[in-house]
Amino acid sequence: MTETVKAVCYKSKTLSNGEHPLMIRICKDGKKKYQSLGLSIKAEQWDFKTNQPKAKCPNRDRIILLINEKINEIQKVALDKRIAGKDFTATTLIESTTNSTANKTLGEYYLTYIQNLKAEKRIRYAGMFEVSYSSFIKFNKHLDIPFSDIDVAWLKRYELWMKEQNLSTSTISTRIRHLRAVFNLAIMEHSIKNDCYPFHSYKISKLNRQTTKRALSKQDIMKVMQYQGKSTMERLAIDVFIFSYLNAGINFIDIAKLKHSNIIENQLIYNREKTKKLISIPLQAETMDIIAKYKDNESPYIFPILSPFHQTEIQIANRLHKVLAKVNKYLKEIGEKLELPIPLTTYVARHSYATVLKRAGVSTSIISESLGHSSERVTQIYLDSFDNEQINDAMKNLL
Repeated sequence: MTETVKAVCYKSKTLSNGEHPLMIRICKDGKKKYQSLGLSIKAEQWDFKTNQPKAKCPNRDRIILLINEKINEIQKVALDKRIAGKDFTATTLIESTTNSTANKTLGEYYLTYIQNLKAEKRIRYAGMFEVSYSSFIKFNKHLDIPFSDIDVAWLKRYELWMKEQNLSTSTISTRIRHLRAVFNLAIMEHSIKNDCYPFHSYKISKLNRQTTKRALSKQDIMKVMQYQGKSTMERLAIDVFIFSYLNAGINFIDIAKLKHSNIIENQLIYNREKTKKLISIPLQAETMDIIAKYKDNESPYIFPILSPFHQTEIQIANRLHKVLAKVNKYLKEIGEKLELPIPLTTYVARHSYATVLKRAGVSTSIISESLGHSSERVTQIYLDSFDNEQINDAMKNLL
């Protein structure tokens, strides 16, 4: 029996924006199979008699082109199978013209990325992607769109929209980098072509250059190290900060998960949570003093942040979120007492470590390796404010 291949406006499903998905419907042997085109349309914009968008439908020519391309592709596969004498069904016809990931919308891919992170037990990182996903949904109303809809103009509109909400350039940069990661996954799985990748032209690095200074001078670091905590929580906050600064800017999540088994022959050895890179750092006397201070024979952890009570990934993620908020609260209060030029947080220790080493003449490649960065380009973001300061100081010598 000859198959029929048509484009239909699938009214059985209504998206959050009131539109309906456009589908390719294949009928063969009395059975129907649908395949999404990754497009959606309002019912009043579709001619249900001709199965085409109406004359006044936005992007009508592009939609017709995509429909015809897909129908021709399916009909060609059917013809090839028929010539080869192979039997096929509506289902196998679709399977022959797509892979398991093709034609996924941006939103579907985004959710897949989040599920992958959760499967890797990167719960906190997955939570960050969920926040950015919600932000894009709020901006665009929905993400049931093809990747090709995201171009430079779209990204600039989103950037402007974020700035109008008084969000920091760091937050904007993070959320757009999450979107780029989803694009990279789709390209890696050959679901989209490289020519629809907007980040060739839209440079996230320009946002990073706008990031406010987050590093302290060595003199200010010494003020923090010499501060005597007035309470248990203040002392913990200071110790976490010092531990990070003296151990290659190790971030809070990695600090919290450190166990005494990570110490081997006076070396701190661990896999960075974010990048999974293996980090090995020689322990200094000040670091050993901090480790000894919190030694608890009933807990394998170096710091009293996590305990054997925290078993599940959700328990761990919730505990880390709660303690990090407290630590940063106390650090900011301490920074104000010390009249530091920037708000004090755990992340300042990481930036300060990189900047102090750079001032001392250490190469960017060595700093990058010790930080566990994926590339020197990421490290340079940490050092941009330092470079600008040096240029400003140098210019004073002109006159």
